Amino acid sequence: MNFSSRLLENAVNEFSKLPGVGQKTALRLVLHLLNQSSQEVENLSDALTRLKREIRYCKVCGNISDSEVCGVCSANKRDKSLVCIVEDTRDIMAIENTNQYNGVYHVLGGLISPMDGIGPSDLNIERLVERVKTGEIEEVILALSATMEGDTTIFYIFKKLKDLPVKISTIARGIAFGGEIEYADEITLARSIATRVPYGVES
Repeated sequence: MNFSSRLLENAVNEFSKLPGVGQKTALRLVLHLLNQSSQEVENLSDALTRLKREIRYCKVCGNISDSEVCGVCSANKRDKSLVCIVEDTRDIMAIENTNQYNGVYHVLGGLISPMDGIGPSDLNIERLVERVKTGEIEEVILALSATMEGDTTIFYIFKKLKDLPVKISTIARGIAFGGEIEYADEITLARSIATRVPYGVES
């Protein structure tokens, strides 16, 4: 792609680094910003800068938060004995949109994927084990994507928790194999959580 300006080219190259954004889309976004007022562009820049500088992660569940403890973990009406294990914040948002879940969460920060160099120690699994060992959690729902990486992670977590006094369940397979939680429609996701099944692995 030929550019008439080095500044334009640099901006397009930076935007095209975003997931799912090719150079044509990046160019369209950059040209759109050029047509906006300086104040609107500064507002976007300030929002992104503050996001990177000030964002925090909940010390309890690992969710993205503005404070030390996120709104879900600090809410008195949430069932703290029920913990839903998810890959990242996008999955929390998807589940919350169903308005069918009243427990709390635990964010792993990814899935076990040896091909990508991601092992159990790279995820927020030990913190989960510590939470369960407090005895306050009665059930753990494994709400991970129906992929090879998701199933591998579920199996690993099950092995870590199976000797602890906690019920372990997984969402029903209303989610097709290979599907990701964040892309599931709200009705399917809500039913998958409501009809969750006990998880067990024969020795």
